[in-house]
Amino acid sequence: TSYEMGMEGGSYTLTKKLEYGSIMIYHCPEGYYPHPALTRSCLKSGTWKPPPKRRPPQQCKMIECPNPLVLESGSVLPVQSQYFVNNKTTYECYSGYSLRGSASRVCQVNGKWSGGTPICSRDSGSEDRCADPGIPAGARRSGSSFGIDDILSYRCDDSLHLLGSKTRVCQESGQWTGTEPQCYYKHTYDTALEVTEAFGSAIRESLQMAAPVDDTDQEGKKITIDKGGKLNMYIAMDISDSIAETDFNSARNAVKKLITKVSSFSVSPNYEIIFFASDVLEVVNIIDFSGDKRKPLEKVLDDLDNFKYDARDNVGTNLNLAFKTILERMAIQKQRNEMLFMEIHHVLIFFTDGAYNMGGSPENTMAKIRESVYMNNKTKREKYLDVYVFGVGSDIFDEDIMPLVTKRNGERHYFKLKNVIDLEKTFDDIIDESQVVGVCGLHKNYDDNTPNTIRQRYPWMARIDNTHEEGKASKCMGSLVTRRFILTAAHCFKFDDKADNIRIAMGENQVIKGASRIILHPDYNINGKKNDGINEFYDYDVALIKLKNDVDVSIHIRPICIPCTKETSGALRLVGEAITCKQQEQLLFKNPLEEVSFISYDKKEQMDQRSDARLKLQDQLRDNCIEMAVTEVEGITPLNLKDIVTDNFLCTGGKQPTRDNVACKGDSGGAVFKDYDEHRTIQVGVISWGTKNLCPGGNSDVKQESSEKSRDFHINLFKVVPFLKKYLGNDTEDYQPLEFLEN
Repeated sequence: TSYEMGMEGGSYTLTKKLEYGSIMIYHCPEGYYPHPALTRSCLKSGTWKPPPKRRPPQQCKMIECPNPLVLESGSVLPVQSQYFVNNKTTYECYSGYSLRGSASRVCQVNGKWSGGTPICSRDSGSEDRCADPGIPAGARRSGSSFGIDDILSYRCDDSLHLLGSKTRVCQESGQWTGTEPQCYYKHTYDTALEVTEAFGSAIRESLQMAAPVDDTDQEGKKITIDKGGKLNMYIAMDISDSIAETDFNSARNAVKKLITKVSSFSVSPNYEIIFFASDVLEVVNIIDFSGDKRKPLEKVLDDLDNFKYDARDNVGTNLNLAFKTILERMAIQKQRNEMLFMEIHHVLIFFTDGAYNMGGSPENTMAKIRESVYMNNKTKREKYLDVYVFGVGSDIFDEDIMPLVTKRNGERHYFKLKNVIDLEKTFDDIIDESQVVGVCGLHKNYDDNTPNTIRQRYPWMARIDNTHEEGKASKCMGSLVTRRFILTAAHCFKFDDKADNIRIAMGENQVIKGASRIILHPDYNINGKKNDGINEFYDYDVALIKLKNDVDVSIHIRPICIPCTKETSGALRLVGEAITCKQQEQLLFKNPLEEVSFISYDKKEQMDQRSDARLKLQDQLRDNCIEMAVTEVEGITPLNLKDIVTDNFLCTGGKQPTRDNVACKGDSGGAVFKDYDEHRTIQVGVISWGTKNLCPGGNSDVKQESSEKSRDFHINLFKVVPFLKKYLGNDTEDYQPLEFLEN
């Protein structure tokens, strides 16, 4: 009848005309979605499932975004019962609270709000260990305490389902476990940009971390994996009737792009590629990659091309069988060589709508895959397994997919796509060789307390020897921020120093003799306050050393992340076009006391060591920290204190609430850094000066602890971004620039 096939404001297509098994797929204009059904299936009985009804009629409805009226300690305007595409909301906090996140948001065509979750945080210092993570639109939160081990739980309003973490726990590190929850309608989907940034960041890390410790090419441009392969990629594609042929072809082209791009790094993963419906068709068997007769890439691509979509025997969908096939392949590899299996990173990538009507749920099989890789040691081996699912098809079952994907703090492993057409370009954008080489802040997350493994943990670290014109030498620290530039302190140099007189030690005993240029911050003037009785004035104490050539990036030498760049947004997993410098600062400096680290040299042990301190960020804590300069430094008084210790400085030191480590003279110019997660490091400051020299002989000897009155001051990199951008973001030179955020 007409109402059975009708569609107000839109159209439909049939996958197999009006035959049994055909799927009726509804289509709507941009900004609208099919309601009440996204698809209907033709049953043997000649009826549709779900059955069409006169009320409500099948129609195109305007896309709606989740309810934003969930802000605590603030107001949201305008107040509406529903919010549709292009509706704008603004957010303000009550007195005594400050806004983090977006002050205004727009409902987008993908059913999500633009920007980040608005959060109203107390202005006064609190004992909370973790920052308030906020409440996402459309959600309800249980729990309002943010101390160590406090638990928050989330649920979504009716007709919405939750993606991300249902519960989050405050850790001692000040980070929440899991990922920010989001509430999705059936019509909500992820944009290509979100997939590019979130999946791209994670898959590039997998490629890097799978590399052997001592194997990089002579040019340092490509990371190579030994011929045995330290990375297994299992790719599974749903070819059941619920996946249209156009979606299948787009997914296949995306997979071809993915494996072609991976191969361009001289990386040689082992591949398992399967298509599944009621049965599994094994296109590429991972066992073919063992031994000397590895299947060549061209043959893998040919096998993919040769599969015909209509060469299927589709009675149903057995998603569990696809996971079982992968589990069996893992078992064979493990049995053949368990030691090699322990070194392999496993990446599973599924393209499916999550539906199944035979074989049962794959959850138990997925649990066995985890057991096989974790080997009863989840804490150490969790990073060896990543399971990604790309939700494809017209009607995606998010709630069935979510239990299957990897759940790791701050990472997304499930992406819901509106269509698969853009996925090939997305994969092309994700894996770009220059990006992989230049992934900032990436490092091994452990060391064996040996000089070699410590360099791999802090591969951006540089030691600078500078011989002044009168022949006297001085030592400083620095950090590699691009392949061409070292960031350090301006006071390490005199104005007549020559770049050719610099020696820089990095990585595995690599020494760079001479540089191209020393660039001091234009506002740095060590004698700027001499007339006021201040012998040395360290405001804007930053400098860049421009090298003559790019350094060879390897596991021992790699740039650190610095604020306000797109590269750092990737490291912080900040996704979206409108990410700002302020959002990075709020994330990195979200606690009143923020844990940071720096590197010192232990003469006794003859190796570098990590020292830890806490930035005093909340106003009163910072005032208490910097006022010690009045009693400890000649010429500083309560009246001129903030003219000398300007807002450009971060302050550490003292014994309250914990005893900080203190820097020594040889540490000047070194990075003050934060480990954002297990593998990424962001530099937030440069070591500048201190009130007391507690180090024997003036230089590092053993790790030094602060006294009650000692303070260290570091240049806040967020305050010198224009200087950094002028040189590091310059795209007219012969070196690769960083991409700085617009604001």
